[in-house]
Amino acid sequence: MPLVEQLAHVGSEVGRILRWKEKDPQACEKAFHRALELLDLTIQDPRWKGRRKELTRARELLCDAMLGDNVCEKELIDLDCYFSYYALASRISR
Repeated sequence: MPLVEQLAHVGSEVGRILRWKEKDPQACEKAFHRALELLDLTIQDPRWKGRRKELTRARELLCDAMLGDNVCEKELIDLDCYFSYYALASRISR
């Protein structure tokens, strides 16, 4: 799967985190774990070796937004925006 698609899937989970954050904490947590799983798989993919710094930074920001002292919805919104560009690019390339 191309990097654009992989990150679009991560973005879907980040969107779910935002949707479920206040409504259903369990669903939010599941989406968070799935986003981490997808990011980890993408980071481990040898094809994206040159993009690891960006990918690990995105993972770090996601963890900080969810687990940091300041659970900051703005950070999640920024990440959702970042990943939405990949979703858009993925749709265009189909």
